[in-house]
Amino acid sequence: MGYYLADGIYPQWSTFVKTISAPLGAKKKHFAAAQESARKDVEHAFGVLQARFAIVRQPARCYKIPELKQIMKACIIHHNMIIEDERDEQDTLDFDYEQHGNPPEPVSHNETDMLSKFICNRQHIRDQGNHCQLQSNLVEHLWQLHGQS
Repeated sequence: MGYYLADGIYPQWSTFVKTISAPLGAKKKHFAAAQESARKDVEHAFGVLQARFAIVRQPARCYKIPELKQIMKACIIHHNMIIEDERDEQDTLDFDYEQHGNPPEPVSHNETDMLSKFICNRQHIRDQGNHCQLQSNLVEHLWQLHGQS
């Protein structure tokens, strides 16, 4: 399951990894520094989009969430297309944008295992114990990768 780097305003869900506000010990200090660094990278990427597309710079209160999602996806796709176009011919990858896959499967109106899994995943995400365990595991993982060097 993926997770988002977040700050203190988000709930303690396992999908949000927040920094440790007052880290005690070398492991937690290393984690807090790494998490803040990664968040800054994401903020920088968003700044690139803001610099390129005026719509991203404007206040977002007048938009609904689905509209904001579409705007951001469109800007990211457009940005990636511009970057791809600016590459040298030797460096470009040959993508087949006209791929035709299998037709979509018909929608079932019967209760399935997928619904049960969805409900279970939702409960797992909102479990504060899972949030704390994930953060603890990430602290240990980062310490093992870089903290001792």
